[in-house]
Amino acid sequence: MKKFLIFLIFQTFLLANSSILIINSYHKGYEFSDSIINGIEKVIYPYSNIDVNILYMDSKRVTSKEYYESLKKLYKVQLKNRKYDLIVAVDRFAYDFVLDIYKEFFNNEPILAVGIENFSKEKAKKYGVENKVSALLEKRDLEGNVDIIRTIFPSIRKLYIINDKSLNALHTEPLIFDLINNFKSKFDLVYLKEDNLELLKQRFSKKEENSAALFIRFYKNTNGELNKNQEIEDFIKNAKIPIFVTDSIFIRKGATGGKIIDLNKFGKLSGEMALDILNKKSHKIVTYTDLTYIFDSQKLSEFYLPVDGLSIPYELINKRPTYYEKHRGFINFVFTISPFLLFLILGLIHNIYMRKQVEKDLRRRIEFDETLLNAIESPIFWQDFKGVVVDSNKTFCKLLKIKCSDLYGKRLEDFEKNKNVRKIIKVIKKYKDNENENYEFDFIDDNLKKKTYLLKQEKFKDEKTKSEGYVTIFTDITKEKEINQEKQKNRQFIIQQSKLAEIGEVFSSIAHQWKSPLVEITAIAQELFYTKKCEEIKEDDSFVKDIMNQVNYMTNTINDFQKFIMPSNKKVDFDIKEAIESMLEIVHHNIKYNSIKINLDIKDGTDLIVYGYKNEFMQSFLNIINNAKDALLNNDYKNRNIDINVFNDECDLVITIHDNAGGINDKSLDKIFGAYYTTKEDGHGIGLYMTKVIIEDKMNGKIFVENIDDGAMFTIKLEQNR
Repeated sequence: MKKFLIFLIFQTFLLANSSILIINSYHKGYEFSDSIINGIEKVIYPYSNIDVNILYMDSKRVTSKEYYESLKKLYKVQLKNRKYDLIVAVDRFAYDFVLDIYKEFFNNEPILAVGIENFSKEKAKKYGVENKVSALLEKRDLEGNVDIIRTIFPSIRKLYIINDKSLNALHTEPLIFDLINNFKSKFDLVYLKEDNLELLKQRFSKKEENSAALFIRFYKNTNGELNKNQEIEDFIKNAKIPIFVTDSIFIRKGATGGKIIDLNKFGKLSGEMALDILNKKSHKIVTYTDLTYIFDSQKLSEFYLPVDGLSIPYELINKRPTYYEKHRGFINFVFTISPFLLFLILGLIHNIYMRKQVEKDLRRRIEFDETLLNAIESPIFWQDFKGVVVDSNKTFCKLLKIKCSDLYGKRLEDFEKNKNVRKIIKVIKKYKDNENENYEFDFIDDNLKKKTYLLKQEKFKDEKTKSEGYVTIFTDITKEKEINQEKQKNRQFIIQQSKLAEIGEVFSSIAHQWKSPLVEITAIAQELFYTKKCEEIKEDDSFVKDIMNQVNYMTNTINDFQKFIMPSNKKVDFDIKEAIESMLEIVHHNIKYNSIKINLDIKDGTDLIVYGYKNEFMQSFLNIINNAKDALLNNDYKNRNIDINVFNDECDLVITIHDNAGGINDKSLDKIFGAYYTTKEDGHGIGLYMTKVIIEDKMNGKIFVENIDDGAMFTIKLEQNR
């Protein structure tokens, strides 16, 4: 254990602050070199103390001598004053470039060449790096691929070996020629080097019996144009003969399979060799031999190539899953829950039994609902979103004078010859034009009696069936309307009764008001009688004028009384101050006779115009004043006050009437506005109920009472924002 810890500490010490320069022969995005570098990074990156720098030569696109000279100048600037512990060259171009610039750019740094197909000690010695170079050779097993193709494709007669005309292809050609020269078999090997990828596509776009191809590479056309991986993938995938490969780039992209080099694993081994070099291990030249057999199941099926009889280990990709594989989870689940299946079956049996019971209950419920629906006197019917009648009660059918069986499944418009149907259609149309209000209409029944209905229509949606429609209800409000009319008559009668109750008070005031004018008229008449021999006409005119003044006063008084007792027939704008003063003038003598002082205070700037029934308001105001007067009679005659205040509160006009009669009994305070309720033995307190009716119904206002200080205060609020 101690030795192992010492080894780890020593290895960490050796790798401390190490730096690796990777020179990639190609551009970023070139899958061959990217896969190798990706494998290297997976091994190196866990070591945070190792710095990795990658340079891309882009030699697939540009290979001229001038380019390499320019690249050398660029790298000279980039690598100036940089010290590396290892130089990794990916593929042949990078390795040759490193050898060429080593003496100028580097001092004694070790070199790791990866991805080259062969290694020359003489070449390394020529550049003086024979003791500094390690290499991981990428040798494609062409012979092994030919053998496996022959095994799974025994009827083959021709095998094409596909290669391009790039510099990399030249390094592979010795292996190809060696294979062809030493090959002995019943089928032919054809070395194929087309000028461009399009020619290859055309060549293998048609099926060729008993033929296959071994794809080495075709990244570059003769004219120097690069072929993208996607284009090569399309060629391999759409070829009408099986295409075998030697590396992992296209193994999952349409290739049939082969004995391949997994480039990612190749890169990982390269990374491990880099760590060994940083740990000062000896240099070595290694040939990568961890090749694997991989086949695409769908491509094998497409070309009827069996691999079941192979004695070597292999991997199948893109396999069509068996039924068990497709449903493995379900099958395992079934076996797992099999002990519970019996209980489930028993539960299902019980559930079926219970559902039967529920069906019976539901059937009874439906029958009950149908009976209940038909018992409703209001006509009801359902329509779907197209207007087709789905259901109704018998009352609706009777209203239309149509059989229910004839109505269901049809639209109301189908029965337009029926006058009752026409009436209903017209009513519904008017309702839809103004849905915010319930629509009331009259209907003449079979007995020629007028009935009043209130129409209400609601939209419904069945979440289960996703169906929509409308439910229409015709509520018979004939009796309610008759009752309301009767109530209105009774209420008007009560108002008039209340007004008559006040007439006595008014007559008393008129009697007081008329006594003085009558005395004056009598005195003037007597004086005229005793002085009629007077010859001066002016004096006669004076007598007549005085008499007429008194008669006019009496006439105005009786006119005011007539206006008061006459009910208002429409709402008008009127001045509250003028209405209050007119009412106080009518009862002036009565109030004065009972030694009651009335103080009217109107706040400056108050908007005094309201909209309503003037005479009814004056009556309600008189009721409050008379009730206050009756209560004040219990006070000393020197202490009888009524204070009237008028002011605005936001959109309301507020009137308060406050007396000092001691207030209202707490038990009676909540009942004071009740119908026929009174706290006075003579029953005149009934006027307060009618006062509330007038203020709320006729004037669209509010009235309430409370005890304040030494008396009761009535507050009236009238809306002004009409």
